[in-house]
Amino acid sequence: VPPATQRGVPLSMDQHRFLFSACRIPGDPQDTARTPYTDAWPGPSRERHVVVLHRGRAFRMDVVGPEGRPHVPGELEDGLRRVVAASGAEAPGPSVGPLTTTARAAWARSRERLRALDARNAATLDDIETALFCVCLEHEQPEDVVAAGTGLLAGDSRNRWFDKSVSFVVHPDGTAGYNGEHCRLDGTTVIAMIDAVLGRTAAEHADASGARPQGSPAVRPLDLVLDDGLRADVQDAHEAFCAYAASTATAAVALDFDSERAKRLGVSPDAFAQLTFQLAHRRATGHLGATYESIATRTFRHGRTEAMRVVTDEIAAFVEAMGDPEATAGGRRAALRAAAAAHVARARECQAGRAPEQHLWALQMLQGRRGAALGVPGPSALFDSPGWRILRDDVLSTSAVPSVNVRYWGFGSTSERCIGVAYALLPDRFRLFLSTPRPVAGAMEAFAAALPVVVAELEALLEGDVPPAGPRGVHPSR
Repeated sequence: VPPATQRGVPLSMDQHRFLFSACRIPGDPQDTARTPYTDAWPGPSRERHVVVLHRGRAFRMDVVGPEGRPHVPGELEDGLRRVVAASGAEAPGPSVGPLTTTARAAWARSRERLRALDARNAATLDDIETALFCVCLEHEQPEDVVAAGTGLLAGDSRNRWFDKSVSFVVHPDGTAGYNGEHCRLDGTTVIAMIDAVLGRTAAEHADASGARPQGSPAVRPLDLVLDDGLRADVQDAHEAFCAYAASTATAAVALDFDSERAKRLGVSPDAFAQLTFQLAHRRATGHLGATYESIATRTFRHGRTEAMRVVTDEIAAFVEAMGDPEATAGGRRAALRAAAAAHVARARECQAGRAPEQHLWALQMLQGRRGAALGVPGPSALFDSPGWRILRDDVLSTSAVPSVNVRYWGFGSTSERCIGVAYALLPDRFRLFLSTPRPVAGAMEAFAAALPVVVAELEALLEGDVPPAGPRGVHPSR
């Protein structure tokens, strides 16, 4: 994986230590992370196996041989075929993956019951939690882009282990995606690895890694011993997660625009995207609202992300100007450029560590967990204030992945009225995947319908032309 940089500036690569063998462990009152490079697990992972899931059955497959050399691609393929054959074509197997979808304290109790019930369970959980990563082989082909994206966001919980930091989900036709757990990794770090993987052929990677023929890899099932109570818990968890996934509405939208076009129009691509979202949301719902955008802070050691708040005075003025029948094209254009400049300035402040929200949120968490010991037993007036509560009540939760290898991806909503907006504005495309609680699906649909109209209007405005009469080049799929 090449060194991480942003516009030539080196970025922290601390997260790369957790690309392999990282797993979130449920706890009460707080989870922990089981990863290499910690006091409990010094140095890099020496594990040689992955966990492969198919039709609700989990298997351990050794991908690195006894002498530390990877198996060649043909042998790995043979191992995966053996997994598919062993899992059978009948009903899904006795996976406990659904337990990873339950409330964390409940999952912590179930995990302890599993470990205490039978010594083999503890060994199996160790195999799962220390695996390099998960490979989830799907047995049904998604019917369209929306079904594929929804399956990557959720999918069949019997064929997932959501606590693993990296799970690759592979459909029968070979298309694939990734589902991530974020306690030690941000998505951009995993995407950088995926970009590096897809930048060369399997044969080139095998040669570079020193892979050599050594026979079909060892494959064995990872079965857990369950009692009636645990079996009931698994079934309840599976049904509850199915209902939760069904209560989420999703949509995919492809827009006739790209980042090169934004640059030629003299505006930051990300600013153009976010201004589009704000104006489309205002037209779809009648109001602006708190909007979160994930901004990387990896210019700092151990940097993760900052919560950028998109709505500025300049953006509010821009949205008002676009709805003012008395506003001239020149006035609207000036408001757009001022809003875009404010957006860029705020993003740079976040990247430079000059944004307060994540720090304040951490203090709020510390107060809740350790306030009495620290002499702060009651809630802070700040965290009880309307300003803080309104700031944190998102109506849009947004994040971008700038990878040419990503067609669509999902980013969840954060409240009962929020729309999750995962977007990729690249040199050749502008694509979004939206998700929201089903009760507000109408607002999401209206937002999706407004997006192509707004893109065409802003493009024409920046060109100095009269806005077109209707939407241009939209390809929605819901």
